[in-house]
Amino acid sequence: MAFNTYTLSLRFRASFLSLNNSSPISPSLLPNTRLKFSQRPPPLRQFIRPSSSSSSSSVSASSFTWDDVFKIAHSKNDSSDLHGFFDKITTCNRGSDKQHEFIPFIINDQIVGYVHEGFAAHLKKFHDVFVFHQNNCHSHHAGNHVTLHPMLVTAEERTTAVADVVKRLGAELIPGTRNELYPVTSSFGTSVFFSLERAAAPYFGIKAYGVHMNGYVERAGKKYLWIGKRSERKQTYPGMLDHLVAGGLPHGIACGDNIVKECEEEAGIPSSISMEAIPVGAVSYMDIDGYRYKRDVLFCYDLKLPEGFIPENQDGEVESFKLIPVADVANVIKKTEYFKPNCNLVIMDFLFRHGFIRPEQFGYLKLLQSLRSGDCS
Repeated sequence: MAFNTYTLSLRFRASFLSLNNSSPISPSLLPNTRLKFSQRPPPLRQFIRPSSSSSSSSVSASSFTWDDVFKIAHSKNDSSDLHGFFDKITTCNRGSDKQHEFIPFIINDQIVGYVHEGFAAHLKKFHDVFVFHQNNCHSHHAGNHVTLHPMLVTAEERTTAVADVVKRLGAELIPGTRNELYPVTSSFGTSVFFSLERAAAPYFGIKAYGVHMNGYVERAGKKYLWIGKRSERKQTYPGMLDHLVAGGLPHGIACGDNIVKECEEEAGIPSSISMEAIPVGAVSYMDIDGYRYKRDVLFCYDLKLPEGFIPENQDGEVESFKLIPVADVANVIKKTEYFKPNCNLVIMDFLFRHGFIRPEQFGYLKLLQSLRSGDCS
C-alpha cells in the first residue's frame, strides 16, 4: 500500500495535535527536528459504553475511539490495585477445567498437541490420515490418543495430507484460513514433524509461537509506548488495541528475522532501526474455547525508538497509531478490554521490567508468578 508523506518544519509543530486530536503529547515535548507524518487516519466509529453496575466494572471493547482510550487513560488510578491485571491473565487462560475433553496428538512418541473429542469425531472420517489408539501409555486420558497414519513418513507427506483434511473440513469447522503454515513440534527448536495451516493450529492444540514488540520512546525522563489500533477489516480482534509490532512465527523464519520483517510491514520501521530490538524473554498462555486449545508462546522484544520517528502501517492491518505514556497504557489495561487479550500479557511483562509494577504493591509476587506460570517450551 502506498502512503503519501511530507515533512513539517518546527514553525508548524502545533499541527501535530490537529492530526492527533487525542494525543497526550504537548507541543513542548515535540523533538527539535524535521518529522515525518502519515496521512490523517480515517474517522473512527462512535463508541457506545455499556451500562455497568459499579465503577470498577471493566469497559467492553465492542467499539471505541481514541477519545475513549484517553478518557480511561487519564481517569483516576489506584496504583496499588492490581486486580485488573490479574483479570487479564485469567482471560487468556480460560477453560483449564475442560482439559479432560481433549486427547493427546502424538507423533513419534512425542505429544505435539491436543484434539477435542468432538473434533476427533470429524477426523475419524479420514482413515488414511489419522489413526486413533487406546493404550495405557497416557493414563491421564484412559490411554486414548490420535496420531498420523504410519504411511505418512516425511514432513512433506504429512503437511500435504493434513492440509487436504483441513480443506475438506471447510470453513464451518475451521474458519479464517490464511495460507500461512506453522511448524508442528513437541517444543521450540526441536524437529519439525510437519507444517499446519495457522487457523487450524488451535484445533489440533499445537504449540504456536509469535513475536511481540513493545516500541517505546523516552522524553524528559518519561517513557511512552507506541500503541496501534487494529484495522476494522482484520479477521481477528478488529478495531482493538495492539502492540506497535506483533506477528505469528511461521515455519522457516527465525524470531529476529521475523521482527525485522514485521517492523517494516506493520510500522514502516527500517531494518537499520529494527535490528536494535532486544529480546527480553517470553510469556505463554493456554486458552480452551470449544474445540480450540490455544497453547501460545510469545517472544517479547523491546525497541527504543528515536523521538522523531512516526510509525506508518504498510500492510493495511493497522488503522492508526498513538504515542501514550506507559502509566496511562497500564490504566487502560486494568480498566478495559480494549487490548487484544494476549497483548496485555506482553505489556504487563514490560511494566514489571521497567518498574511500573513495583514490589511495594500488594500482590506483586503473586501477579508476577501468575504471569510466569505458563509453559514456555
